[in-house]
Amino acid sequence: MAWDEWEQLKSDAAARDSSRMQLNEAAATGGGSATDGDLVVHDDQLGKMGNTAYELRQKFAVDSDLARPSTFTASIDLFNDGLDMGAALTELHDAWNSQTRTLKDACAHISNHFDFTRAQHSKDEVHVATSMPVSKIDGYIK
Repeated sequence: MAWDEWEQLKSDAAARDSSRMQLNEAAATGGGSATDGDLVVHDDQLGKMGNTAYELRQKFAVDSDLARPSTFTASIDLFNDGLDMGAALTELHDAWNSQTRTLKDACAHISNHFDFTRAQHSKDEVHVATSMPVSKIDGYIK
């Protein structure tokens, strides 16, 4: 490949990438309503998502372990019979166990994060409600 051809390919790729890039931005006219940019957290939705992550972890922990004992036994038997496939199957077994641990840990992390978010949001609500003097609230209402 000639240098000029390489440079042309690079510039073509850069042109394709720049045409696809779009940035989010506020509307050019009129602003928005008070609810457009507000962060809304519904406690029941956070709870459902946290439960879903927990249930996924529990189900995956059981389902991913179904073939582990027989796979390990087969790898040992193949290795003892002098077949290289036994060692390869042991490596596969170990890699599978490592990956399933990673996925289970990720699901647990997500579930715990939702629990933490629910608790923190509740604390923030209490803090906001108790830190603003009543006279200021009356001023906003009027």
